[in-house]
Formats: sequence, C-alpha cells, structure tokens
Amino acid sequence: MSRIDATFAALKASNRKALIPFVTAGFPFADVTPELMHAMVAGGADVIELGVPFSDPSADGPVIQKAGDKALAFGIGLVQILAMVREFRQTNATTPVVLMGYANPIERYDQLHQASGPNAFARDAAAAGVDGVLIVDYPPEECEAFAADLRAHAMDLIFLLAPTSTDARMAQVARVASGYVYYVSLKGVTGSGALDTGAVEAMLPRIRQHIHVPVGVGFGIRDAATARTISKVADAVVIGSKIIQLIENQSRDQVARTAQDFLQEIRTALDS
Repeated sequence: MSRIDATFAALKASNRKALIPFVTAGFPFADVTPELMHAMVAGGADVIELGVPFSDPSADGPVIQKAGDKALAFGIGLVQILAMVREFRQTNATTPVVLMGYANPIERYDQLHQASGPNAFARDAAAAGVDGVLIVDYPPEECEAFAADLRAHAMDLIFLLAPTSTDARMAQVARVASGYVYYVSLKGVTGSGALDTGAVEAMLPRIRQHIHVPVGVGFGIRDAATARTISKVADAVVIGSKIIQLIENQSRDQVARTAQDFLQEIRTALDS
C-alpha cells in the first residue's frame, strides 16, 4: 500500500478528512521549504502538495504565479525540489508528498538526465521520497505510459477534474488515476472567484459514479468554515493560495509558524 493509500485508509477508519496544503517549493525563501513542510505536518496536514515553479503556469492565479516567479528567480527547479523532499524524508517517512506542476519541467528533466537512463524523473523522484505527481497539462488519454512508469516506481498519478468535466472525461481519468483526484471547484485559475459550496455538493456524487479513489476539493477554500463545509462531502480539502498569501511577507523565522497556526485552525474545523 502506498503512503497516499495508507493515509486515506487511516483517515477513513477514524472518520476524518484529509487536509492537503499546497505551497510553491522555494517560496518565499529558497531554503525554507523542508522546514515549512514539517510545520504543516505539525499543523495537521495529511498530504503535502509541492508546487513546481514554471514560467508559463496556465492554471495558476496571480498569487501562485508570483510565488513561482520568485522561486524561479532563486534558481529553484526539479533538482532542488527533489533535494528538499530528500531532506524532509530524513525525519518524516510517513506523510505523502505530491509534486504539482506542468509537463515541461518534467520532460526537460528527462532530457537533461537521459545519460543516466530512461524515465529519469520517475526514478529520481521515487528515490527522493515523492509519492505522487499531478501534471496540470497532461490529459489522461495521452499519459497512460507515464502513469505506468510512475506506478512501476510506486508513485501515483493524480488528475484534476473541473465543473466542466464530462462523464466521458471522468471515465478516462478513472482508468489511469490513482491516489486521489483533485476536483477544481471553480471555473478559472487558482484563488479566483467565490466558492459555491452547493455546486460542489451536487457535483461530488456524479464524480463518484466514475471515480473510485478519494476525491479532494480545492480552488477557493480560504477559511475554516468553508473547509468544514466542503469536508462534509469530500474526502480531502486542498488549500493553496491562502497559505501563499499568509507567508509571502513573513520574515524567514516566521514562515513555518504562520503556516502551522493557520492549518491548525483548519484541522480543528475539519475534526469538529
């Protein structure tokens, strides 16, 4: 059983929902990410999504785009991010880590490291301790080989679903997805719009007709009350832009504590 599967199984057994924070790797300081990851776990995170900065992030709103730009300016790429995960794994062997980003950095990584063998990203990510990968611009019908390669390295390929997803698209995702799926609750980019909890509640049963892995909901969850409402129908709550906003102007020694305190509020709401 993978770390992701084990985490969701344990949560289900205790009738609890997963809290999945997203942060951009290397933001707001190049060296803060492993410490920030540990703080988020201390705050109640069950799975951590690490954003891989990319110069043309089509699904990211201005908050996460700005964070990615800053991380890129620090020279943060997949090599550095895998090193961050390895550092985190030195003292945490249980919390799943998912890399979220775009196809270009992964394909470029494979090109740059092809001398060490094919599928270098999957090999190196697994060795570092990564548990799953979410590639925003990989449609399910075009990445069955990539999904198989990840599974061969004991990693999950996680997909996005949206309010506009058809039944046919959900069925395609169901054939290749593992770990969990991430339902994007808004039409638009991260951090945009007001979350319609009623629409989410109506959509989840339809998704579950096709998807048989846990369903997380994100985009637009910014406070404890909304997180608690969503958790009544979803298996996981994903929060990203709000965390980025909270930590972006903190001093180096306050970044981890700020994220931990915020997530503790969300965790308490989810468990109440």
